[in-house]
Amino acid sequence: MWKNYFMPETVEEALKLLDEGDENTRLIAGGTDLMVEIRNKKWPRLETIIDISRVRGLNQIYQDEEGLIHIQAMVTHNDVLKSELVREFASPLYQACYKVATPQIRNRATVVGNLVTASPANDTITPLMAMDAALVLVSSEGERIVRLKDFYHGVRKTQLKPTEIVREVLVRPLAEQERGSFIKQALRKAQAISVLNCCVLLELEHDLILNARVTMGSVAPTIIHSPSAEEYLVGKRLDRSTAKEAGVLAAQDIRPISDVRAGEDYRRYMMQVIVEDALLEIMEGRTDSKIPKHPVTLTSKEEMDETDLSDWDGSLLKTNINGEELQFSGDFRLSLLNFIRERVGYTGSKPGCEEGECGACTIHMDGKAVVSCLIPAPRAHHARIKTIEGLSPEGQLHPLQEEFINHGAVQCGYCTPGFLMSAAKLMEEKENPDLQDIKDGISGNLCRCTGYYKIIEAIEAAFEKRGGTQ
Repeated sequence: MWKNYFMPETVEEALKLLDEGDENTRLIAGGTDLMVEIRNKKWPRLETIIDISRVRGLNQIYQDEEGLIHIQAMVTHNDVLKSELVREFASPLYQACYKVATPQIRNRATVVGNLVTASPANDTITPLMAMDAALVLVSSEGERIVRLKDFYHGVRKTQLKPTEIVREVLVRPLAEQERGSFIKQALRKAQAISVLNCCVLLELEHDLILNARVTMGSVAPTIIHSPSAEEYLVGKRLDRSTAKEAGVLAAQDIRPISDVRAGEDYRRYMMQVIVEDALLEIMEGRTDSKIPKHPVTLTSKEEMDETDLSDWDGSLLKTNINGEELQFSGDFRLSLLNFIRERVGYTGSKPGCEEGECGACTIHMDGKAVVSCLIPAPRAHHARIKTIEGLSPEGQLHPLQEEFINHGAVQCGYCTPGFLMSAAKLMEEKENPDLQDIKDGISGNLCRCTGYYKIIEAIEAAFEKRGGTQ
């Protein structure tokens, strides 16, 4: 684990800490990548973590006077899904964020973090590359703007300096005649990294293609364009034969490898398929309808207040868990999950994969469902947390717990606390969910023995008892 943990409240404080650090200093925002790397001992000599999740003024999405859309460093994927601005004017990014991981992960993982991690399989890079986005990099020496296409040097290699922070992403809004489609091909519908992905962005005059951008992920060391498909599409009529030929050309431009997720031949064939499908989605006007009008985010109106963190010195942690104000002293070099279980004594949240993939450790923090295994314990300082033990504070069963019993939705029970916490937050978020909403709500939770039919039936019954569900 780490030795020192800092939680600056301003960008200037964070930059000063970076200047004082060394190669064993790491920034953390959502933590969904770094916490896995720490657990896997990628950083055996990790000295200092600088947590920027409490830095004020870094969690906004807005449009400036020149029309540029700003997506700041602490904007999560679910923040994007709650943004009508992004949905209307940066639709390919919106589509990609909907496909990232699970609601619990999307409540912590940031768009900027996804870009900086620099994996060619990361979903948001592909659409932002197609939209020619840029990054604002800041250090104590000033700021510079780098176009995303120039940011990457290779797999997990960028031109970000050790003393810099990516403050925000700049995105040009799509014009009225522009349409874009993002498609991800993965081994399952949720919780899966891209086997490959693509974004097609067209400027159209009726069905005549005036300009085209085709970007592709997980088929080269970085996200790449397909110059062959782009050149071919310009001046063509958008129809099925054009889409098919563009897919063939795109597949010729990739440089895929074979790995544990897919072979080279499979990636080459599937790139042809998904580029063709993306073009057909644009042609048939299906890009917006494939995402629910109000995607499930597992958040409620309760949000963390801007808290004064000046009392944090690394030795005293103040938090609110299940409505009780608590204080702890000592060593906090562990995950929030282990802190809750070992230091607080609430053992209902379960350690499963401890990589954010099973959902057994789902809790509510500051109004959002999150996986506690990927959150450092110090992040609980001045946070409001609810565990399964606090789901029914009056001692009576929550309606979901009653219906899980009534419908036999439990077998070994190990995953059940996580399912209940996800479903409970869904009940706070949605008055009248449909079946897809329920499936999306529990997509971050895995069950290995009962299966999902009874779980879904129990959740539906709880909503029906309350007077909801379609």
